[in-house]
Amino acid sequence: MVDVVTPSRRTKSDTRLRTLALISAAHWVSHFHMLVLPMLFPFLKTALNIDYIDLGFALTVFAVVSALTQAPVGYLVDHFGARKILLIGLCLGGASLVLIGLHLSYPILVASAVLLGLANSVYHPADYAILDAHMDEARMGRAFSIHTFAGYLGGAMAPMIVAALMTSLGGITALVACGAAGPLVAVLLLVFDVPEAGANRRKAGMGHASQQSIITPMLIVLTIFFMLLGLSTSGISSFGVVALMNGFSASFATANVALTAYLAASAIGVLAGGFLADRTDRHSQVAVFCFGVNAAVLLLIALVALPPALLTMTMAAAGFLGGMIAPSRDMLVRKAAPEGGAGRAFGIVSTGFNFSGILSPLLFGWIMDQGLPHWVFIISAIFMALTVVLALFTERKREPDNARVGTV
Repeated sequence: MVDVVTPSRRTKSDTRLRTLALISAAHWVSHFHMLVLPMLFPFLKTALNIDYIDLGFALTVFAVVSALTQAPVGYLVDHFGARKILLIGLCLGGASLVLIGLHLSYPILVASAVLLGLANSVYHPADYAILDAHMDEARMGRAFSIHTFAGYLGGAMAPMIVAALMTSLGGITALVACGAAGPLVAVLLLVFDVPEAGANRRKAGMGHASQQSIITPMLIVLTIFFMLLGLSTSGISSFGVVALMNGFSASFATANVALTAYLAASAIGVLAGGFLADRTDRHSQVAVFCFGVNAAVLLLIALVALPPALLTMTMAAAGFLGGMIAPSRDMLVRKAAPEGGAGRAFGIVSTGFNFSGILSPLLFGWIMDQGLPHWVFIISAIFMALTVVLALFTERKREPDNARVGTV
């Protein structure tokens, strides 16, 4: 009897693993593409003879378009299929960078930022819809954590890859080569047959569920929750180095090592958080604990003069705690989503991250302009404290669905 069951289980496991690898590769591309233009700012400034404010405007266009299109794309994912939308997003993101390389001008840069923002809006709704439909229920938290880790890895590798391409091949070729990553991963998804989600499940008898109202009070709360999460971490990621140098007398090397420790520990924390998310249903309590402790850690950094080694360790602790929340955060959204509505749910709440991406540079840049570097950490701690309060209202029980367990 065991000999009969085991191959079937192995086949299901292999299918889930392949699906997770493919979706994680797509998420890698999304974070990689987001950093290509910033890494090429020196080249673009010289080649186009423009100011940094002009380049910043292009990034603002990217953020605004991504924020405005996340929810509509989530609707498209649930009604026409996540696989199709994800393939389009990968190709569109790649084409936007190739377009700049082939027709280098400022209007094309802004137009490409629009296309890149539209492509970026695809990944969360499509990725999470596919993972939600096809991962093993008992390992969903770990699947979410690996997916998030892949995105972190894409962002971490972008500076090295872009710098190597820029040095060896030049800026134009670097743009084209980086853009090509999108269509190449799309081909991988086709060759290895990434499964569909959204449309197929609706056709299988879930049409009534997919028609449920998606704009629920819980998803509105979670959208605000995501925005506060973004605001609590983005200030440190973007302004941590200059804040440590200007307000804490840290050297450039010490500040960079501390921020690197923060980012690396965040990625490790994401993986650890995946195991934790699979072992508890109390995801909101995980958020409360991690961000409550993290707020205290950030206040310690802000108010106490720490030696370099201890500063690095404290920053790493803050990053680890911040990363641990990511899988539980995603599980909260999954619980709040109606059946057949994962794409729309993740599309809506992800706009919170986009809005934090618009607000954060303005807020923390203003703080630094006022000569208040310590407040980068204090304000981040305040946002974390607000996140703790909101986390108490972000969880509801989801009706059990036996059909979902072990879906392939």
